[in-house]
Amino acid sequence: MQTIFVMVKCELGRAYEVADEAVDIEQVSEVHSISGQYDLMLKCYLEDGTDIGQFVVDTAQKLPGVKDTFTLIAYKAFA
Repeated sequence: MQTIFVMVKCELGRAYEVADEAVDIEQVSEVHSISGQYDLMLKCYLEDGTDIGQFVVDTAQKLPGVKDTFTLIAYKAFA
């Protein structure tokens, strides 16, 4: 299983709409409203071998109201 975090910049006034759509994506486990350059952070779990770039382009970036994304790949979770 691969863990990625996708920061999402939304069109003005659309962050809650984007969040509502993002929580319905199977691979998205959490959606957080965040401060700073981006409006939302999506925590996603992808099956091993999944093309991360293709997932981001075809899924996260195509949500209505998404203006920009920034993706982080997690290597190890510490308990």
